[in-house]
Amino acid sequence: MTTIKIVNPLSADLDAPTQTLLGLGALAAELAAQGVSVKDLFARTGVQPADLEDPQARISHRQRLTIYRNARALAKHSDVALRAGARQRISDYGIYGYAMVSSSTFGEALKFSVEHAAMAGPVVMQISLRVEDNTAILRSHGVEALGDLLPFVAEFWRSSMTSLFSKVLEAPFPTKRMVFPFAPPVHWRNYGRMFNCQIDFGKDTMEWHFDAGVLDLPCPNANPITVQVCQQFCDVVMAERPGEDDLVRKIRTACLNSSKRFPTADEMAERLGLSLRTLYRRLAEDGLSYKEILDNMRRTVAIEFLENTHLQIDQVAERVGFSDGASFRKAFRKWTGSSPTDYRRSSTERVPVV
Repeated sequence: MTTIKIVNPLSADLDAPTQTLLGLGALAAELAAQGVSVKDLFARTGVQPADLEDPQARISHRQRLTIYRNARALAKHSDVALRAGARQRISDYGIYGYAMVSSSTFGEALKFSVEHAAMAGPVVMQISLRVEDNTAILRSHGVEALGDLLPFVAEFWRSSMTSLFSKVLEAPFPTKRMVFPFAPPVHWRNYGRMFNCQIDFGKDTMEWHFDAGVLDLPCPNANPITVQVCQQFCDVVMAERPGEDDLVRKIRTACLNSSKRFPTADEMAERLGLSLRTLYRRLAEDGLSYKEILDNMRRTVAIEFLENTHLQIDQVAERVGFSDGASFRKAFRKWTGSSPTDYRRSSTERVPVV
């Protein structure tokens, strides 16, 4: 048996705006097909319909759950969550979806999916993955906290991921069994049609069993350059702090979109339509400096290169804006306490994901 570490995707602060709106477009589309407006879907949440098109928009865990409750109350069909999940497209998950579809194998795509689950709007405290014989098992932990909303959440999450995984593979996903800790809903027969596998209700756990052989399958749209860029972007997004100032997000985005090197402070100020003095002042008001933001960006991207590419150390140094390898090595040791070479070696010696 191989066990993957348990991932904790849900923020401890359930009111912090830490989640994107990825995937909610499919729910809005299904409700619209049933005659329900996005405005009504988002009623009493503080979320605006335009936020669906804003990649910088963030919501809290409680806001997401309120949206789900609204959807359940307004829907004309009891299986609305299953229907909505089936509508998911790669583009509905933005950079998260593109990172998965560009991965070399489905195992790499799933690893990314689990480790970056916070981007996909998690509603459970923990997610784990283990492999037993020829079966891989995804398990959701802490689901009891969802109360009566659990069936809706389980249906939407499982159908969304089934749709997403099938699109990554360009083939039906080989689910063997799904286990749910609640009684069969009125539309229970639709589970079998949706997932095409054994369905068990009323159990003590919530698990998703599938053929472990799929982990080694190559993704038809694998692209090492695309997946590298997407994963870097996701890491930068994940590094954002709850309530982070809009100026800092703009700086991060501008740095990430720079083709060769990160902009200097003068270049960034000009790009943002600010004077250099104003840029420094606004950052200082939040106790930040431009160098601190760039160092955090460089550290995040450098670690991604070291862990997931075979670039030489000097090439990594150049990619993150250092003029020479020696300066990069000195900075990296200051950031992490390790040299880039030692860090890469230790990362390859860790327990493999699958």
